Amino acid sequence: MSIVIAPPETIGILGGGQLGRMMAIAAKEMGYRVAVLEPTTDSPCGQVSDTEFVAQYDDKKVVEQLAEASAVITYEFENIDREMAKILEEKQLLPQGYKLLETTQHRLREKEAITSLGLPVAPFVAVSSAQDVMTGIQKLGLPAVLKTCTGGYDGKGQVVIKEEQEAEAAFATLSGAKELVLEQWIPFEKEVSVIVVRSTKGEVKTFPVAENIHVNNILHQSIVPARLDTTVLEKAEQLALTLAKGMNMVGTLAVEMFVTKDGEIFVNELAPRPHNSGHYTLNACETSQFEQHVRAICGLPLGSTELLKPVVMVNILGEHMPKMYEALEQFSNVKLHLYGKVEAKTGRKMGHVNILAESVEEALKKSDELGIW
Repeated sequence: MSIVIAPPETIGILGGGQLGRMMAIAAKEMGYRVAVLEPTTDSPCGQVSDTEFVAQYDDKKVVEQLAEASAVITYEFENIDREMAKILEEKQLLPQGYKLLETTQHRLREKEAITSLGLPVAPFVAVSSAQDVMTGIQKLGLPAVLKTCTGGYDGKGQVVIKEEQEAEAAFATLSGAKELVLEQWIPFEKEVSVIVVRSTKGEVKTFPVAENIHVNNILHQSIVPARLDTTVLEKAEQLALTLAKGMNMVGTLAVEMFVTKDGEIFVNELAPRPHNSGHYTLNACETSQFEQHVRAICGLPLGSTELLKPVVMVNILGEHMPKMYEALEQFSNVKLHLYGKVEAKTGRKMGHVNILAESVEEALKKSDELGIW
């Protein structure tokens, strides 16, 4: 039987961004102390933590200090240094382990892991040369998407190929990466995601399916309940449960999927942590994804994931900040979450709002009326 890590023990967090911040706030509400390792001072997570270790993630000495200060350690992003993660796993401080990280850090390994469980992904081929791209196009057809195997997020590290003559330029754009993968383009009708959480004791729960709208490859809105048939929603949740159990994961897994007009579902990407598309849970679910994550890694029972009210989550990027401040007086049924970032750059996630209403249509109408986006 796994141990229970009870308050006021210290939870260590690798990464000081907004996900770490919201994890830390959830942990502190439950009475835990929080330590964070982050290369920059005054990070979003550091602002709300008890102890701040300012160092690079591969600084073995400081990682050891974080380990000494913590009863359990988690992470808020997946590009964690492999050797440091293994040190923490050997000390039995990283219940999520390194295996899931190793899988989700690499798109090809991720796809192979998903298909090994009998789950559908877009057809793909591994690529290491411009000729491989051409061969892949012959196999998969066009359009297709060329992606780096590591490091891409929010649309970075990928190029859509619509015509054969674009193949060489696409490869040249991404050839700095050692490994690439070419995927068949899926003509999807909707993008959805499911947050699934599995505890150290094997308990598993999913949150309601979110319908996601992206603008310029960055998540703009998450709409819950998703506007899909019940059978499709149930299938999406079942896919997430299969992944969580099949990968024997601990902690939180975000499963992003494509839904076609015929109701087919393809798993697109995985993230082994709380996710932007789960931010709606902070105000609209009985338990947030961040509290659930803390419960999972500390061996506590998982909370109810019941949706209390329809909700639309909308991201606030750097360019939206001036209009957001202008609209503050209209926020009576709008829950504001800002991340404590000083510099508001274009495209930078500065915060989000959760708009709760009697229906998603009403929440979407309110979003439009605010005039922020």
